[in-house]
Amino acid sequence: MAKLESSFRNMFLSLSLICLTVALLLAQVNKMTATPIAEAKAMKLQNAIREVVPAFDNDPVAEAFRMADGSGDSLLVYPAKKGDELVGFALNSYSNNGFSGKIEIMVGFDMEHHIINYAVLQHAETPGLGSRMTEWFRDATKPGQSIIGRDLSQGALAVTRDGGNVDAITASTITSRAFLEAVNRAYAVYSGSREDALSGATVATEKETEGMTKKGGEHNE
Repeated sequence: MAKLESSFRNMFLSLSLICLTVALLLAQVNKMTATPIAEAKAMKLQNAIREVVPAFDNDPVAEAFRMADGSGDSLLVYPAKKGDELVGFALNSYSNNGFSGKIEIMVGFDMEHHIINYAVLQHAETPGLGSRMTEWFRDATKPGQSIIGRDLSQGALAVTRDGGNVDAITASTITSRAFLEAVNRAYAVYSGSREDALSGATVATEKETEGMTKKGGEHNE
């Protein structure tokens, strides 16, 4: 087989062929992995919801809707039902004021304003310090730092340094403030969702509020 002449034209054609081959391979890999990745994300979401609300038998994801959080944005709300009875809400909340940026959490409430549980979905906080929020705020042996069971109708959560009654993570006050900000944001939206549900008001579905969220800003990963 004759050797191709080393010219700019031949080099360009060779590189183009290589790039095209790589692009086709990457497209095929992406196609093969897209479904498993989507399924994994859906499972993670379902598990987070199940972890933070009372037992339910509906599909909270299918019945999810958005509600404004009072600051120009909106949160996804997942209603949990047992039969036809609402037993709680899970809310996908966030704060952009973590020590290393955005913190995203799922917070669950019963119908009496109490926090059932929470799950940290995303963060970039310092390992061994701010990252301890994944368990710190639900340590039942330390009621001063645990937020589980607290009735937020009695007032917003705040760290003791700011005059509140929640012990901050040791050496991680900034992370603690951001975490509690996300919880308080979730509660503000929960209150509206709860009142609408009890009054029989119709809440907008995610599809119906899509235009609003595009204007107000999307905060889901």
